[in-house]
Amino acid sequence: MRFIPHGIALGIVTGLLTTSAYAAPYTLTIFHTNDLHGRTDHYPQLITTLAEARERFGDGLLLDAGDIFSGTLYFTEYRGQDAVKFMNLMGYDAFVPGNHEFDLGDPEKGHKALAAFFAAADFPILGANLDFSTSEEFADQLGESISVEPQPGHLYDGIVVEHAGQRIGIFGLSTPSSNTVSSPGNVTISDYREAAEAMVAEFEAQGIDKIVALTHMGYDSDPSMGNDLLLAQHVEGVDVIIGGHSHTRLETPVMLTENDRGEPMAPTVIGQAGEYGQYLGVVQVTFDDNGNVLEANGELLATDEREPDADAAALLAPYTAKIEEVRDTLVGARVVSALPNPRHGNGDEQSVRADETALGNLIADGQLAAARRVNLETVLAIQNSGGIREPIAQGDVSVGELVAVQPFGNRLALVRVTGAELLETFEIGLANAPIESGGFLQVSNGIELVYDSRQPVGKRVVSLKVTQDGTLQPVDPEHTYIIATNHFTAAGGDSHIALEAAYEDGRSTIVGNTDWEMLRDYMVSLGDVDYQVEGRIVDLAKQ
Repeated sequence: MRFIPHGIALGIVTGLLTTSAYAAPYTLTIFHTNDLHGRTDHYPQLITTLAEARERFGDGLLLDAGDIFSGTLYFTEYRGQDAVKFMNLMGYDAFVPGNHEFDLGDPEKGHKALAAFFAAADFPILGANLDFSTSEEFADQLGESISVEPQPGHLYDGIVVEHAGQRIGIFGLSTPSSNTVSSPGNVTISDYREAAEAMVAEFEAQGIDKIVALTHMGYDSDPSMGNDLLLAQHVEGVDVIIGGHSHTRLETPVMLTENDRGEPMAPTVIGQAGEYGQYLGVVQVTFDDNGNVLEANGELLATDEREPDADAAALLAPYTAKIEEVRDTLVGARVVSALPNPRHGNGDEQSVRADETALGNLIADGQLAAARRVNLETVLAIQNSGGIREPIAQGDVSVGELVAVQPFGNRLALVRVTGAELLETFEIGLANAPIESGGFLQVSNGIELVYDSRQPVGKRVVSLKVTQDGTLQPVDPEHTYIIATNHFTAAGGDSHIALEAAYEDGRSTIVGNTDWEMLRDYMVSLGDVDYQVEGRIVDLAKQ
């Protein structure tokens, strides 16, 4: 999750709306969510937050910017059928599929779970650059390009809705990265700019001058795949962008008034509400009588500051009861020797946050295996030790144990870095050694890291070797490597600024399932799990 601070050059608009000097100003209110990733247990508090927001801000549209699928036991068990009940209860006006909506795509069975999710929805699904027409499971849900009377559960490029007597055009865009990080199958994903330009032209031809793009492309994600900033800068006529995918926490809406060449353009307002249902976003945009954006304001309302809605909590209860049963389910792997998670604070001489551990090795190897299913050129995986929370006992392994080990639901990211950036990353991870640090990195098989904790910070790596062409080779500062880590670390968590720079540069891509699911899959592939400390990480000061 990324936090955008106040005052960036793009112009974050804050403050209360004031009386406009223009004739007949109109204010559009939008409530929005994105990237819940299976956090069904967050809906009761979201519902309370929405009720308070409607009372405070008045009537408005409710939009979701995708990635309802994947991330928790709720999704594993219910495949989105639990989430859609709460979305219907909230009264969403539109939804755009995210990349994770395609995670369950099967070459033979297609997208049965996604089609069932759509069929159960009381709201339309938008995707101007998504073509579902060649996937037979969606045959009964295909609608026209733009509908003024959208039907629940049907698929459209865009829709026209009325709000306070005004006609609003809304269209959807989804990230083309789904082609490589998910399994869209027969669902094709076209160029986002061409789709957006076509939508604006169609809406304007119908006399609609207030246009909202509901996107799952990321606020500032990989530019080669498109993002909300590029959409605003390149496509004229989009007044508001409600986004998802990058988990960006825009405390207040961002207003762009210049294109990519620094030239003035009609304002475009962008909002995104973080992740996991932790916030309900509110965006209010005021238009003049000609449909021009005058000003905007908004905020994020923290759901954990509200009590759960009583009726929604009662609806959630049986789902949670089933999840607790699943939590105790055995995954089909057996730990031969216990995998401890040592900490200095527990009196252990070694610590997961300062030393190589068997459990850290296992987790990193599981990430590397998952990453190589996406890109065979991945050379290593690194796991921040702060994301490893509990040991695994000897014996049969349950789902609940794995979730306790990695409870944060972090997803796998592939990052393209130079050897110099990789060396800097390890220097950052070793900065506090031998004192504990959550940024200390556990490493996958085929890595040999030798360092000296007695040396000055930034000069502790003695040698770093990675396996290439079957042999250990020193990291070349000029060479480019593909590495795997969780998205928290990839985005700069635990002060990993070298990886953050790659993230900001569009060289980081989120792929795969969540951390505990990758660990589960890898352990199941092993059957009997017997891991030890192997000397992957060596501190000369301790020799």
